Amino acid sequence: MADTEQGNQTSLTEFILLGFGTALKRETLLFLVFLVIYIVTMAGNILIVVLIVTDQHLHTPMYFFLGNLACLEACYISTLLPRMLVSFLTGDKTISVGGCITQCYFVGFFAATECYLLAAMSYDRYLTICKPLHYATLMNGSFCLQLVAGSWIRALIASSTVILMMLQLTFCGPNEIDHFFCEFTQIINLYRNDIYQVELLLSILSALFTLPPFALTGTSYLCIISTILRIPSTTGRQKAFST
Repeated sequence: MADTEQGNQTSLTEFILLGFGTALKRETLLFLVFLVIYIVTMAGNILIVVLIVTDQHLHTPMYFFLGNLACLEACYISTLLPRMLVSFLTGDKTISVGGCITQCYFVGFFAATECYLLAAMSYDRYLTICKPLHYATLMNGSFCLQLVAGSWIRALIASSTVILMMLQLTFCGPNEIDHFFCEFTQIINLYRNDIYQVELLLSILSALFTLPPFALTGTSYLCIISTILRIPSTTGRQKAFST
């Protein structure tokens, strides 16, 4: 029995993504829909980056963050949709173990980066409206770069930590993933080991990468709204809300 189990472990080469579980005609329709979504999304994000890079008037902290967010969105959607489109077009729902782990890594990496990047953008808007006289000093080029680099590095460390722990686990079939991409919790459920430590680590990292950014974003916009409402003139409030 032990030899059989060992043989199953070593022979594992791929996972099966069940996806939407649709018929062939519906998969063709889904392929066209998601292809349009992918093209439009990529074109929009690339256009944003090109405009920000080429237009000197857009070389400000707000557009620097927006450019990074556009790059992040382009990378994020490219991690998910191309593989899904191939599955819709060919009907092949299999993905190699290495490819699945790689996709899982980058999905977590980009998602975590986005959480902190959005928090940094909300802090930038807070300084613009609530601390306008100190904005140029506080939100300088060096600080903007530190915020962006910190977002990417934190996400890199967190995602790498989870993946390294997952690689220590022993697979226990079946090898079917009830999703259209390789998602952390779906993969973890396919392993035989005591996965308590991995689930605990995943919960902690999820909390660290959602609660603090959410709190910072919520606090920033509460301060922004409070400051705007204290502006006496209607024109001034409208201008501040627009900003």
